[in-house]
Amino acid sequence: MQVKYFLIFIALSLYTLFPGIWSGQATTPPYPQRIISLGPINTENVFLLGAGDRLIANTSYCVRPEAAKKKEKIGSVMQVTIEKIIGLHPDLVLATGLTQKLQLRQLQAAGIKVVQFDQPTSFSDICEQFLKLGKLLGLKDRSEQIIADAKRNIAKVQKLTSMLPGKKVFLQVGAEPLFSSVPTSFTNDFIVLAGGINIARKQQSGITNYEKVIAADPDVIIIAMMGSESGIAAKEQKKWLSMSVISAAKQKRVFVINPDLICSPSPATFVETLTVIASLIPPELLDQISPDK
Repeated sequence: MQVKYFLIFIALSLYTLFPGIWSGQATTPPYPQRIISLGPINTENVFLLGAGDRLIANTSYCVRPEAAKKKEKIGSVMQVTIEKIIGLHPDLVLATGLTQKLQLRQLQAAGIKVVQFDQPTSFSDICEQFLKLGKLLGLKDRSEQIIADAKRNIAKVQKLTSMLPGKKVFLQVGAEPLFSSVPTSFTNDFIVLAGGINIARKQQSGITNYEKVIAADPDVIIIAMMGSESGIAAKEQKKWLSMSVISAAKQKRVFVINPDLICSPSPATFVETLTVIASLIPPELLDQISPDK
């Protein structure tokens, strides 16, 4: 008799947890299992959360981490193939601020859940978006821990850089037209948190010119542009170094860094990039700055 009641208890428990068992219907997983990312930041964040196995496709610009390159490609950041996305049957599409509004409407009209993340304007924005994604994927605790680790490492960098006088920095993110980091971009945080002074800190637009940069006389020039593989960044570096009136050129402090680090920061890669930049602005700290693993 006790065995009978025990079996009934087990059956009721299973019904409560998995009602689809009795109806023959498959139960829907509580969190998205088939995700498509329409931008590098979203892709990096999914992998950082440990959900890379749920990512079924992304764009041709999604190259970090290495595993992202092997995912199905659905187009570029600016132009995706709607038919292909629909055919992959995603239960969540992660859009960016560059995703075309028409394509967003087409995906939503097809009954696909779309969540859009705009370009972050600060490290704080990066963390907020990461936490939102963590909640969406059922990984809130993990996202909070990663954010806490990132903030701890940033505090470590700030403590070191605060001991040195600030250096004037020009962070170049475009060449035609010449484009700089400005306060309304998260890239400005790289300079400020690394103990630098952004020469474009009073500008609203990132568009600038060589005359303005020369007049500002930066101590350090950092070049981080998409298309560096074609040699554009190297040409810009050579051009700046030839301008001997600039302090950065005199001191040979003109550097090229990986644009993928600048353009697609997760909380973890933000720290990685900050560490690189901080070691370039005050080189005296190069051996002391290293994020916790």
